[in-house]
Amino acid sequence: MDNYDGTNLAEMRPKRRAGRKVFNETRHPVFRGIRRRNGDKWVCEVREPTHQQRIWLGTYPTADMAARAHDVAALALRGRSACLNFADSAWRLPVPESNHPDVIRRVAAEAAEMFRPTEYGSEITVLPSYGSEVYMGSGSGSEERNVYGYVEEEEEVSTTMMRLATEPLMSPPRSYMEGVTPNGYMEEEMSYEDMSLWSYRY
Repeated sequence: MDNYDGTNLAEMRPKRRAGRKVFNETRHPVFRGIRRRNGDKWVCEVREPTHQQRIWLGTYPTADMAARAHDVAALALRGRSACLNFADSAWRLPVPESNHPDVIRRVAAEAAEMFRPTEYGSEITVLPSYGSEVYMGSGSGSEERNVYGYVEEEEEVSTTMMRLATEPLMSPPRSYMEGVTPNGYMEEEMSYEDMSLWSYRY
């Protein structure tokens, strides 16, 4: 990573080893503010500099997305003195208009969606905001989505319907939505009292 304008980068500040003897390390080796969860997801949480309370920023499919969410919150809470995971976050990411946790959480999630890899597909996520709903998605306008966030292939559907029309005696195929349940990346927020993700401070 390149250091733009003397930005304080996480990779330039090595982390200290945990003091406990028996410890399952889930922290990212370089990125600040994120931990691995359930083997393939990354959770993000930051501390407020004054009250030392934690602000939950969500669960993401990749470490880069979680790290970007962290950078949004760090910029909102600490400004130019923030320790960032990416040097370009200082000018590339949106900065929340206030330090309210709900605002920081919403803007951080929106920014993270900008970096969702194509192999993870795209989905619609609804987050609470003041008097409105924020819909986030990274797919193209030509794709149609159902309520579960899956992209339907119009060509495949048309082909199936034509086949059914020409072969009326065959059994109908299983519904495309049969057995499908919502599968979003953003998991239920963890209770701050039940689990502490880390103990370091900026």
